[in-house]
Amino acid sequence: MKVASLLAIGWIVSCGIASFASAEDAHTAITPNEVKWGPGPKTLPTGAEAAVLFGDPTKEGPFALRLKLPAGYAIPPHTHPGLEVDTVISGTINLGMGETADRSAAKAIPAGGFFALPPGMAHFAYFDEETVVQLTNIGPWSIKYINPADDPRKTQ
Repeated sequence: MKVASLLAIGWIVSCGIASFASAEDAHTAITPNEVKWGPGPKTLPTGAEAAVLFGDPTKEGPFALRLKLPAGYAIPPHTHPGLEVDTVISGTINLGMGETADRSAAKAIPAGGFFALPPGMAHFAYFDEETVVQLTNIGPWSIKYINPADDPRKTQ
């Protein structure tokens, strides 16, 4: 029942984003070769790359952001204040729930997979291969690490 609820929430958010975009007469069309990668946000461990496809993740409103995570990359346990709606574009994300990074409890979600997490749900991720994940959410997007020592902003 919880999975169905999360999928329904993701669908509702997606419809809301489509409605917002059409209401604002927004038009964005990007081919894979046109994606412009840059450094990942400072809220993530070093090594991530990011490409904003639509909107601005730091401001209120819809956005689409792709993250490219290298093989061997890990994101420690954390939460987000808003709904997290993600699609795996390539590679595989190993996604686990909880406040500790118990890799044995993670679920591998390959390319074409999808997940939606409610606000405040503690989770972690690790990547055995280069992986691209697309976040299609409502901003502002932020991250709060369960263990403040894991926050890369504290070491930069």
